[in-house]
Amino acid sequence: MPKIITELPGPKAQQYLEKSQRYEPRSIGYQTPLVWERAQGCEIVDVDGNQFLDWCSGVLVTNVGHCHPYYVEQVKDQAEKLFNCYDFLNGPRVKLAEKLVQITPDYLEKAFLVTTGSDATEAALRTARRAHEGWEILGFHGAFHGRTLGAASAGGSLGVKQGYGPLVPGFIHAPFPYCYRCPLGQESPETCGLKCLEYIDWVVSKESCGQMCAVITEPYQGGAGSIIPPAGWFEGLDQWRSQQGMYFILDEVQSSFGRTGKMFALEHYDIQPDLICLGKGLGSGVPCSAVVGTSEVMDALPPGSMGSTNGGNPLSCRAALAAIHIIEQEDLVTNSAQMGQMMLDVFTEMKSQVERLGDVRGQGLVLGLEMVTDKKSKTPAPDIARQVIYEAYQRGLAMIAPIGMYSNVIRVAPPLVITEQQVQESLDIFQASLQAAVTD
Repeated sequence: MPKIITELPGPKAQQYLEKSQRYEPRSIGYQTPLVWERAQGCEIVDVDGNQFLDWCSGVLVTNVGHCHPYYVEQVKDQAEKLFNCYDFLNGPRVKLAEKLVQITPDYLEKAFLVTTGSDATEAALRTARRAHEGWEILGFHGAFHGRTLGAASAGGSLGVKQGYGPLVPGFIHAPFPYCYRCPLGQESPETCGLKCLEYIDWVVSKESCGQMCAVITEPYQGGAGSIIPPAGWFEGLDQWRSQQGMYFILDEVQSSFGRTGKMFALEHYDIQPDLICLGKGLGSGVPCSAVVGTSEVMDALPPGSMGSTNGGNPLSCRAALAAIHIIEQEDLVTNSAQMGQMMLDVFTEMKSQVERLGDVRGQGLVLGLEMVTDKKSKTPAPDIARQVIYEAYQRGLAMIAPIGMYSNVIRVAPPLVITEQQVQESLDIFQASLQAAVTD
């Protein structure tokens, strides 16, 4: 349980913060002044000995919790044997590729291993373009697929584009179904008839050069504010792209390995993507990512046409295999669904009581709480979101900085090993923090 023994930030943390300001660029995202020293499961200890509960998972990475004993054992064992061998074959790489093919849908038959989520996005885009006669990619407003040039071009987030000059050509974008703030001005997802799906035809007819290749989307838009599309949207999108003869790339970097209460978020829908991008929770701490796809698409690349210096290295692959083993053996997918529903129920009740909590949404252990000045106007309230997170930090609950198109969404994403007792304790802290932040 949380235990704060110094003023925050403490004296040692202050020293690190001052050095960071001196030696590191300000491009690194702003977080609360929590300087981590160690962590176990869902518990964090800072450099001054203060103890926190974790609601961020290193931004959806440590699904199996921090420093799980089995995970640490496997990484230590591999570290004594082999770190890197470029693209020479090694046992952990083959075993991980086999495991990924086994646990993803049956029609996906090949796995290509890389290092980061951006790497996986880039690999999927390159693969789709090489396999298809066309080259244009349809993405969505608000999407985040990474910070490399191709991934940023596929995304629809201003923050990763602004100030960097011309991006990669061949990308067009359509509105994503952000139903709380419908970009098409519709009143309700129950009555709009999924106008956003119809609008894709308009966008393509006006922006495409007639060379459509693939569509890329997240199962839920993470960075845009944990936005979950309404029922039927994904099935409609899959049907539409199939009719157009396009590939479907599903970016599951944030959403996979139990995060949404399913092993993969695609299991919430009746869809068949040709390529899925995996990362974050795949390595659960040691960087590892992958693209899993059909043989038809993956085999379009000839030998030597795509590789990676660190992709598929034995240390990362051994860590990923350990993480998957823990998720399966400890049934963390079920725990994610159950603990997530418990949290969603409490947040929904809070929403009915707090005027400035405009919307609550989530799947499993990824939830978004949208802060507004009032429910009628829905005016974004980023200052209130930041204050809630700071109040939680002062009480021993670690959260990442606000997300969303207006920086007014609080992301809740604890490790999947969180217990019912930790859920209750952290919800109590959050409720007190929310109340403190919204009280004038």
